[in-house]
Amino acid sequence: MRILRASDYKRMPWKNGGGETVEITVSPEGAGLADFDWRVSMATVATDGPFSVFPGIDRTLSILEGEGMTLFIEGHEPVLLTQESDPLPFAADAPTSATLVDGAITDLNVMTRRGRYVHSVKRRAVDGRMELQLHTGIALLLCDQGSLRIDDSGESFSLSARDCAVIGETGGRRIVLSGSAGAFLIEIKAT
Repeated sequence: MRILRASDYKRMPWKNGGGETVEITVSPEGAGLADFDWRVSMATVATDGPFSVFPGIDRTLSILEGEGMTLFIEGHEPVLLTQESDPLPFAADAPTSATLVDGAITDLNVMTRRGRYVHSVKRRAVDGRMELQLHTGIALLLCDQGSLRIDDSGESFSLSARDCAVIGETGGRRIVLSGSAGAFLIEIKAT
């Protein structure tokens, strides 16, 4: 298990230049926006406008802060995305734009290269103790709010808000979470 601290994340401009993204992790390490296999990032959206287009990429968005936004994804009905919404998967190469509900938001963005990897993103509320069954592949656990302790095969790790644990090749193992936190479980596997 590798722990990534929020203070160490890489900041960079959006692909379309319309804002800033905070890269949590990317594979392969050091990959750019055109050649990653998978990528996990956060972005602050401060104005209405178009999303960057990523050919051959699937993405899932979740709202971390703010009142939310309405997404206009080509070929779909508009979708209101808030902090209470389930993470929203959609094709990153479909023309998409957003209208903010009431001010800036911060989102969590998970992207995988179609045909190579698939992913899932689930919200988890931890209040006390919780056991998580991981599936085959790579798992990431992002502590959104609060603090979290992870017990894994006799080792313990602590996460503060926006820290992320990367669990490589999970092999279907179980981990135990404890504390009081909102978190996201991201699972990525090769196709």
